[in-house]
Amino acid sequence: MRVCRTRNRWVHNLNLTMEPNLASRVLAASTEITTAALAGDDPDAVLPLVVRRAAELAEADLGLAMVRADDGRLTVEAAHGRVAGPGEDPVGTVLSARSTAARVARGAVPFVVDDFTADPRTAPYVPRALRGYGPFAVTPFGTRERKLGALAVYRRKGAAPFAPVAVDVLASFAAHAGLALVLAEGSTARQRIAVYQERERIARDLHDVIVQRLYASGVRLDVLSRKLADRLDPAERDRLTDAVDQLDRTIAEVRATVRALRSADPYQPAKVPDLLDSVRAEVHTAGELLGFPPRLEIEGDPADVPVAVADHARAALREALSNVVRHSGAHTVLVRLSRDAGTLRLSVSDDGCGIPPGVTRRGLRHLEERAAAAGGHCEVVSSARSGTTVSWTAPVPS
Repeated sequence: MRVCRTRNRWVHNLNLTMEPNLASRVLAASTEITTAALAGDDPDAVLPLVVRRAAELAEADLGLAMVRADDGRLTVEAAHGRVAGPGEDPVGTVLSARSTAARVARGAVPFVVDDFTADPRTAPYVPRALRGYGPFAVTPFGTRERKLGALAVYRRKGAAPFAPVAVDVLASFAAHAGLALVLAEGSTARQRIAVYQERERIARDLHDVIVQRLYASGVRLDVLSRKLADRLDPAERDRLTDAVDQLDRTIAEVRATVRALRSADPYQPAKVPDLLDSVRAEVHTAGELLGFPPRLEIEGDPADVPVAVADHARAALREALSNVVRHSGAHTVLVRLSRDAGTLRLSVSDDGCGIPPGVTRRGLRHLEERAAAAGGHCEVVSSARSGTTVSWTAPVPS
């Protein structure tokens, strides 16, 4: 309602101070800016259109949109018209926080002068690219709560100064266009948040549902192939093994997709799954496959473990539990995760038959490689009487 009242009041004042044709042109230009700003594109992409329409309405030779920085300086972000010197582009020019344009951007009152290269209030701050201009008018750009910067127009030296009605046109148009861009910033931000929330939901579903089901299917296929090993011919055994390998590759691809989804925001740090939540999920999946829940013990808080180390720890736990499910025949399993001042420790112990002779040690090599990549080490102790214990450690900042 406040926005509507502001716009209606602005239209009323516009009609009182300008001749009908000019008021109609300003309203049409403002409506065009509002439509473009709220269309869903980046509001910054609308600035060139704002400058072009401002220059046309004020009958200026050059228009500039200047964006305000935190330190009060202004940076020219968009321009329309030809600069005085050939090859000189004002876009990117930075104006001092003490310049007239910067003071106007901080305040709420437009400023106009017949020759800004001669007036002592403006002359010290004239950029080289603008020295061929004389008549100058500048107005705040944005809203009272959100000061975006300033909108300025220029005419060539010797041209007629800007009349009061031209300054009114510029000020009214800048106020409306600034409001439209401020509203668009909020709309764009909400749309961006909605997109990121949806991406996060998809990533979470992929990680917590799809990956776990693929993993469980792979383990079941592997267990089945071992139970039927004596009844299958080599070709059938190879096909089952290949199916398990394809599932492993698919899991890796899905996890890569999850990482891409969670790191797609260039303005925010990538969000990764909480290590403790991942450990609980892996233990839960292993329990479904074993037919009983492994015991889980946690010491310390692993929330601040670096992303790279946490990724290695997740993979190591998954590999260790996979070995327990596939080979151990265990009746009890204990998973411990501890985080102290300088070390992350992970151990998986079972009371099974130990590592059977002839079982591939590819999984154990993966555990060792993960530990080495994280700067730590992995130790496996196994016997037919006491079962198997995998101890995996990695250094973490204290």
